[in-house]
Parts: sequence; structure tokens; C-alpha cells
Amino acid sequence: MSSQDNADGQTADRTPEDFIAEVESGPRSPESKIAVAAILGISVAWSIFQLWIAESPINSFIARSWHLGFALALVFLAFPAYDYRNPPRWVRGLHAVLPFLKSGRTNRSYIPVIDIVLAIVAAGGALYIWWDFQGIINRQGLPSQTDVIMGVITIVLLLEAARRSLGPALSIICIIFIAYAFVGPWMPDLLRHRGIPLDFFINDMYMSTTGIFGVPLGVSTSFVFLFVLFGSLLDKAGAGKYFIDVAFSGLGHKVGGPAKAAVVASGLSGLVSGSSIANTVTTGTFTIPLMKKVGLPAYKAGAVEVAASTNGQLMPPIMGAAAFIMADIIGIPYLDVVRAALFPAIISYLALFYVVHLEALKLGLKPLSKNELPPMLKTFLTGMHYLIPLIVLIWFLVIERRSPIFSALTAIEALAVIMIIQRPIIAYLALGAHRKAGNLDPDAKLAPILGAAFLDGLKDIWEGLIAGARNMMSVGVATAAAGIIVGVVTSTGLVSRFTQLIGTVSGGSITIMLILTAVTSMILGMGLPTTANYILMATLTAPVIVTLGADAGLVFPLIAAHLFVFYFGILADDTPPVGLAAYAGAAIAQSDPIKTGIQGFTYDMRTAILPFVFIFNTELLMISGVAENGDIIWLNDPFAIVWVFVISLIAMFAFASFMQGYFADDCNWAERIFLLALAVAMFRPALITDEIGIPREAIQAAGAVLWALMYLYQKRRKKNRDGGSPVASAA
Repeated sequence: MSSQDNADGQTADRTPEDFIAEVESGPRSPESKIAVAAILGISVAWSIFQLWIAESPINSFIARSWHLGFALALVFLAFPAYDYRNPPRWVRGLHAVLPFLKSGRTNRSYIPVIDIVLAIVAAGGALYIWWDFQGIINRQGLPSQTDVIMGVITIVLLLEAARRSLGPALSIICIIFIAYAFVGPWMPDLLRHRGIPLDFFINDMYMSTTGIFGVPLGVSTSFVFLFVLFGSLLDKAGAGKYFIDVAFSGLGHKVGGPAKAAVVASGLSGLVSGSSIANTVTTGTFTIPLMKKVGLPAYKAGAVEVAASTNGQLMPPIMGAAAFIMADIIGIPYLDVVRAALFPAIISYLALFYVVHLEALKLGLKPLSKNELPPMLKTFLTGMHYLIPLIVLIWFLVIERRSPIFSALTAIEALAVIMIIQRPIIAYLALGAHRKAGNLDPDAKLAPILGAAFLDGLKDIWEGLIAGARNMMSVGVATAAAGIIVGVVTSTGLVSRFTQLIGTVSGGSITIMLILTAVTSMILGMGLPTTANYILMATLTAPVIVTLGADAGLVFPLIAAHLFVFYFGILADDTPPVGLAAYAGAAIAQSDPIKTGIQGFTYDMRTAILPFVFIFNTELLMISGVAENGDIIWLNDPFAIVWVFVISLIAMFAFASFMQGYFADDCNWAERIFLLALAVAMFRPALITDEIGIPREAIQAAGAVLWALMYLYQKRRKKNRDGGSPVASAA
């Protein structure tokens, strides 16, 4: 869905599936069987290629060229140039002058010849690297005329592919950076540079691994695809519904149960999902109607699901594909990124769970009856086999400390075995049950039934391969386009100039600098996918945070700065007016998307304060300091780790109560301000200890005690006032 769609408010006629299709896998549904076969064939070929290079690695430059070639071909085949329901002015003018060009079909039901040509040319531009690889290596720094022509064509078509699949924002930003590379000599003093000739520009952006084929696309090629494919196969196997059923069976009978189940289900889906929109649609289809059923207003039901789903991108191991890119950019092991991101992600989810609980108490929501829910134990046991691939993944990543590629590939292999055998086993057990009940012909043959079930399992794998590739189209294009930005920044030395600019605007204030960075990340994130937004901000602003922090005498670990900009980029997914996840949630809830987005952002305010907390209090990232050589000193004391987690969680609960205006009872403004003060004192005890010299643990412990005493006071006050309502008792 484009930004123009958002602006025009054309959402009423779209189903939730439309949103995920338009953003993730392409809105086209060609009527031609040949066109369908071409798209499906390329998708399966891409997935098989990625599995092959994971098992038998090839030259990384060549692998990236094939990866981008597949992505570009699929984008031009799956995404039309414009929305037929609202064609751009030039298309309407062309049809008025040459009416015979106007087809009776929509550009979503067929693939125009021009798009087929563009798909071939774009893929050819990417594969030119593979075709003349040795020649390109020999000509490094001295591109031929053919190299320049192929580079220009590839860059232009890449920007068009980004516009089609991601909206205009990323393409516009890339064009601005490209223009900056050429007009440097005429820029103001602060941004001036010598300029880059066209052949040098093509050499850096196209013929080396510093531009399009740089680190972001490399990570997409080697790591991200495997994890997205794993998530797609897991969903096709039935694990997505299993997670939802388990969440509802365990929580549906609680106060606000469907909303709490939505948070848990979205968190489980977020473990393997790289997309907040996909997460919203997948779980929201089940959770939002049930939230409305128990009394949650439509816009709040949509907002809960949106807030839970966007937070799925904070959850390791995938983190919306950013975990792998972050590890490569910073130059630290992937597991260190997961380690640092773990506590903030868990605290954010538990805080959202708590927010939902407070919302349910405020509104007096009734729980679902147990008769309306699946039995907990049976539901859990029925799908336990879905946990095996996840256990395999975590085992090899964390215990064996194998590479993410090996771990993901092994988990995919385990999942494929399960997908092949689960349907025959289910069919065999069902057959036995029917025979025992006398509902089946005694002469029924077992082999045909098991054979059909076996083929269904293979079909699930086939569909998973297709879904994995189609879900990767926009990621592949986004990382390649973002590579242009990284290349220009590197070639022109823009970071040092940007540091000067931010330092001047902020007046040297670290707080103002962080606020400027947060706002910039959110504004850019409204039009960019999370991965591209992170790459842009990691290139421009994360180094600024570290540099200006050092100038002010503060040592910020580089990973803390990167997580800071990453968090605010994610918040853009539910921030009006462009928050795509909010539009998807509103479509399911049948609510106003702007109102849903605003409410979702309100719920996500607890996430917005976390980056400001861990940038100053790195213990929340399990980091105790930074060595003189820049290496991270990890927090290894188990007691200290538990203490940091518990205190941070209590502080976040206090902040959530401040935002909601409810704790054990309705809060007046004095109580809300008191809760905010407790949250600040527990999150940043240094603000007090630096003044009076009391150990920070004592300040945090006092804050936790006062928080508990306030809860008991409000609970007693509420009981004395209304005698203890059923809802209050249920809490």
C-alpha cells in the first residue's frame, strides 16, 4: 500500500489480507496460468537457491547478485506500477489521449508486457555481476562504458522496484543522497565535498561491496532469508494457529483474556516473524473479534493487536531482520546482539500485557467462559511438535553457539521432516478413531489415505517455499536500496558533517540530541520499512550518539546507540498518518485507522521510554561498561542481572500505570505524578545518587517498596469504596 493510499483514505474496500499482500507479497493475482506459474516458479527457485548456498557457500558477491536478481524480478511481476483504483494523473491523461491503451482488465489481474521486460532487464542488471565477475574484479576502480550503462540501468530499476513495493519514501531518500554525491561542490560549507564523477559513483555503488551489494544486502542474502523462510514454513505447518490457540486456552478465561492472549500470541509469532503487518493480520484475524466480543471498543481492540505486533520486531532472534544487520555493522557476534536486546524486548511485552490488564479493569471487561475456549492441556500437547524446530534453532544458536546460518538451516530441515510426517500420522490416528467408532468402511485402504496425506505435507512445504520468497521481495529490495545511502555516506564522509550539524542544533545537550534522533527515526520510519529505516539511522545517527556522548564525557556502547534508533523506527509502524500496521489492524477491527494508530502509539509509549533508559542505564542491556579498546564488558553477575530485570520491570509497570491513570484503582493526578517519579527513580537512580551519595540499589529498592505500598493503599481504598467488585476480585 502506498502513502497515497493512506492519504486518500482508501481503506474501506480492503480486506486485512489486502494489506499484507500489498506490503509483503505483492498485490497482483494474475488470471493467466502462465503468469502464475512464472511467479511461483521464480519464488520456489529463489528459496531453493538460498538453501543451496547455505549448505554449499559460494562467493558472497555472486550470491548477492543472484539474491537481488530474484527480488527485482519478483517485484516487477508481483507489484503493478500504480493502483488501478487511483491511477496517477499521467496515466489518466494518456488514456484520454490514446483510449485504445486502456485495458478492460485491472493491472492487478494481468502482467503488462512492459513489466515483464523490466523484470528481465532488472534481473539482468543484477546478474551482470555474476556474468562478468572476473572482468569486474580485474576492472575494479576503472569501470568500462558497459559497466556504467549497466550500473545506471540497475540503480534506476532498483529505485522503481523500491517505489512499487515499499512506497515512494525510500526511493526519494535514495535520490536525494545520489544527488548529494554529485552536487557536493555546490553545497553549503557544512555539507560541501569534492563531488563524485559518474564512473567512480557506479564503481562504488554497483561494482563493489560498498553500495548496492554491501553489508545490508549481504545480510539479507546470508541470514535473513533463511529465518524468514523458517517462519513461513512454520506458519504453513500450522504453528501460527497453534500459538494463538495455546494463548487463548491459557488466558481467555482471565479478565481481558482475549487482549492478553493477543499479546502472548503476537509475541510468540514475533519470534520468527520479520514483519509487524504480517503479525497483525495473522494473529489479529482471530484476536480482534474476540476482544470486541468481551467489550473492548473496536479501535482499542485494533490498537492492542497493533502494539503487540509491532513489538514482535523487538523480539529476538529475528528482530525484523535488524539483528543480523546490526551484528555485521557493529562487528560483534550475532548472539551478543540477541543478548543485549533480550531484556528490553521481554520487559516491553510484559508491560504491554500489564497495560492490557489495566485497560480491562478500567472498562470492567468480562472474561470468556471456559466453554468457549479450547482445553489448555490438550491444546498444548496437540501441537508440541511445533516446538521442536524452535528448540533446535535455540539449541544450536545458544548452547552449541553455531552460526545463525547453520542453526536456521538445521531448524528448517527439522521442520521439513515434521511437515512431511505430521499429516500421515494425523490421518492414521483419525482413521483408527473412525474405525473404532464404526464410521468407516472396514475395507477402506490405508495406503491411498496415507499417500494423499503425504502429498499434502509436500504441498505445505511447496507453499512455504513460495511464501518465504514472496515475503522476502521487499526486504531484498529495501536492503539493496539502503546500500546506496550507506555507500554515499561512506564516500562523502557525511557522518562527520552530520555530527557537526546535530551538535550545533542540539547545543551540545545530550538529551536534545537524543530527542532529535528519536523524532528523526520516527518521521523517516513512517515511510520506510523497519530494516531500511534502521540502516539509514544506523549509518547517520548512531555514530552521532556515540561521538557527541563521548564529547560530553559519557561512554555509550555502540550497540546501545543502534538499538536506540532501531526502537524508534519500529514505533513508526503504528504512528499516524502512515502507520501500515495500524491500517491493517483497523481493517480487521472495522475502526478508524487514525484513531487506532493514535491509541496504539499510546500503548507503545512504554516502548518509547525504554531507549532513553538503556542508553543511560546499560545494565538493562546486560552491559556493565566499555573497555578502553571499545570492547563491551558484559554483566555476568547472576544476582545483578536478576536485580536489573526485576527493578526495570517494576519501573515500567509504574510508568504504564502513570500513562493509563489506573493502578489498583483510578489514579488522581498526584498519584500519577508519584508513579512517574518512582519510575524515573528506579530507571535512573543516578539522578538522585549523584546528589546525595546513597547507593543506587537502595534508591531502587525504596522505589519498589513505595510502588508496592501504593498498590496496597489503592486496593484497600477501592475495596472500602465499592466493597470489592467481581472484576476487582478477578484481578
